[in-house]
Amino acid sequence: MTDQEIRKPLDKISKSSGISAGWLALIIAFVVIIADQTLKIWIKTNFYIGEDYEIFRWFHIKFIENNGMAFGLELWNKLVLTFGRIIAVALFVWFIIKVKDIKGIRKGFIVAVALIAAGAAGNIFDCVFYGKIFNNPMPPQVAEIFPADGGYAGWFEGKVVDMLYFPFFDFYWPEWMPVVGGSYYEFFAYIFNIADSSICIGVALLILFYSKDASVAFKAIGGDSAKTESEAK
Repeated sequence: MTDQEIRKPLDKISKSSGISAGWLALIIAFVVIIADQTLKIWIKTNFYIGEDYEIFRWFHIKFIENNGMAFGLELWNKLVLTFGRIIAVALFVWFIIKVKDIKGIRKGFIVAVALIAAGAAGNIFDCVFYGKIFNNPMPPQVAEIFPADGGYAGWFEGKVVDMLYFPFFDFYWPEWMPVVGGSYYEFFAYIFNIADSSICIGVALLILFYSKDASVAFKAIGGDSAKTESEAK
């Protein structure tokens, strides 16, 4: 099956829906953010940190939180990262507005960009608000929303909620193997959320099916910028 054959269903749905690219992006972003936040709030108020509920052997709901930061960077760097993400989402929105009506840009491309923007926005919401609207009790107690004693942190200091866990298989590497010999390996060990999934799906769609659309979009934006500069002169 070719890339075009795989891509046809998405493009066909987009064309037959009668919805403009702008409205389609808005609807997708709204659905992703609402689904992401609904699940996160339910997890926060019904699971304690570290609780693991097995639905299937290969699919668990496991509640963890992370700072959204690597290598244990401190608060100032977390604030910088959060504001950077907000700016990135704003740029994605600006990009969609600029390219949605350009000839040669398919709605599937707009869908992919909207998925990335919506996923980023979903995790930003956690960072900005969750420290204020939730407390963070010790297990096995679960968090309260809008607790009387206040939240566990300040604005922009919240932790990102993750819960989707797919331990498909695991094994120990043979002892004779260099570096990894004797160590435990699990696929898929990462725990993530709907927002993360949205970002990954959007990026995959862009890479696999819509790289040409991206090229057209950037050329069009570059042409507009050059035109504006020449007119200013």
